[in-house]
Amino acid sequence: MKLLDEFKAFAMRGNVIDMAVGIIIGAAFGKVVSSFVANIIMPPLGLLIGGVDFSDLRVILKEAEGELAAVTLDYGIFIQTLVDFLIIAWAIFIAIKVMNSLKRKEEAAPPAPPPGPSNEEQLLGEIRDLLKQRNG
Repeated sequence: MKLLDEFKAFAMRGNVIDMAVGIIIGAAFGKVVSSFVANIIMPPLGLLIGGVDFSDLRVILKEAEGELAAVTLDYGIFIQTLVDFLIIAWAIFIAIKVMNSLKRKEEAAPPAPPPGPSNEEQLLGEIRDLLKQRNG
């Protein structure tokens, strides 16, 4: 049972939960970026280079024979995936840059002055001073 308790303590830590949420959001973000690249960026880019659909760009290494599919190098899909990666990397770079600048501003802010003595401490100090005057 000890192993199960250790795992439960590990899984319920804030960092693990945050990481799981980050992975889920990252996967959704990847889908959004892939759709953005495939449906928004690549069509105009293909039009600019002569109406080419990048997913159709390939080199046929061996023609199809009967029921065997052709062997191809699909470099157009690779180009699209590379553009996906660059957009995701850029977005993450910008997000980290913003977080770092916010962290630097937070660190640069002067620390708050230490709080003064509480009411109880002030009263105790006055009592001490009165006792010193009386005994002294």
